[in-house]
Amino acid sequence: AAGAPVGRALSWMDGRAADRLDRWTADGTLHALHRRTGVGLFPGSAAPLLAHLAEHEPERLAAAEVAGYCVDAVVQRLTGAVTVDASDASQPFLDVATRTYDETALELCGLSAHRRLLPDPAPPGTLHRLLPGAARRLGLPAGLPVSAGPFDIPACAFGSGVAEPGEGNLIIGTTLAAQVLDTEPRPAVTDDPAGMVLATPYEGRYLRVMPAMIGTAGLDWLLKLLDVKIDALDALLVQSPPGASGVTALPFLSASGERAPFVDARARGRFDGLSPLTGRADLVRALCEAVAYSARHCMETLGVSGTVTACGGGARSGEWARVFAGVLGGDLDVCDDAVGIRGAAQVAWHALGTPVDAAAWRAPRRTVTAERGLIDHYAEGYAAYRRALDLAREGWSTR
Repeated sequence: AAGAPVGRALSWMDGRAADRLDRWTADGTLHALHRRTGVGLFPGSAAPLLAHLAEHEPERLAAAEVAGYCVDAVVQRLTGAVTVDASDASQPFLDVATRTYDETALELCGLSAHRRLLPDPAPPGTLHRLLPGAARRLGLPAGLPVSAGPFDIPACAFGSGVAEPGEGNLIIGTTLAAQVLDTEPRPAVTDDPAGMVLATPYEGRYLRVMPAMIGTAGLDWLLKLLDVKIDALDALLVQSPPGASGVTALPFLSASGERAPFVDARARGRFDGLSPLTGRADLVRALCEAVAYSARHCMETLGVSGTVTACGGGARSGEWARVFAGVLGGDLDVCDDAVGIRGAAQVAWHALGTPVDAAAWRAPRRTVTAERGLIDHYAEGYAAYRRALDLAREGWSTR
């Protein structure tokens, strides 16, 4: 209540609640929750982490006034407001159509007793006011409007220029996030209870999201293992041909497993097709191709039908962007600057009553052309990837 944390922060990469997720998978909780809210849980999401604390550290929840996110703590320090953005609140207890918490979702997770910890989502267009003490520390006027903004995934969508239903955005960052804009709060059509449906700062606009755990973090691990710097990435990709000289990979290199387009805390990565002729470039290319295959898997599950933009650190690699365009089978509009900041600023201006011209404000783009030869080659590679993934999932289920 005094604005101090009651324990160390919990990260979305935290795997301590994996056993809770296994139980919820076995007893049908995951599927039931997905049917209600369109949310697929993973070990580091709020529901299993709160349930883990309720079981193992109940005193911590008893001492807490609110369970919020990083931005909520900043907003509280700056403005005194205790709130949450609807995009964060969407995962996993929110009915995004009404922007109210689904009490049945809380009950399914055994967390009804802790409902008091969830702040009500701020309505679209909410502005807070900078407190005098915070204003003095920042050297800014007291009472200045403060916009919390959506979290990084929706901010990147709008900063990249996503504006029409069916348009998609791919964030090639520490993790890989695929998303598509919709006018209805409907989840992706999938047999797996995976993904998210997010409320956005705009009425009648929702984002269907597949936020994979893989991405540049896995590439960083491989480059460190090979003692290669990231600035050598494009040169390595050029040295190995499409198909990586027969080397293939499954890119699941998170200790928490995978969360999209399927959920499995036991998912692990691997390389196949190795020989004494395999070089560092082949390993790097195989992993980069596998991440692109996962992106296609996510996009197909979401049902993207319009232009796809790409952003994030991985998109800045010209050669890797060529791989993504070839795998996705269409031209890719790549945004190189900090699109998340653009998206957050766009939301703030809209809240102030001076909405931006989205087309003029969107991040500068460069088009990466999908090459016919790569499209055909990667269509076969993607089919092989899906077969390998199906076999691997059978093996994970028996561990």
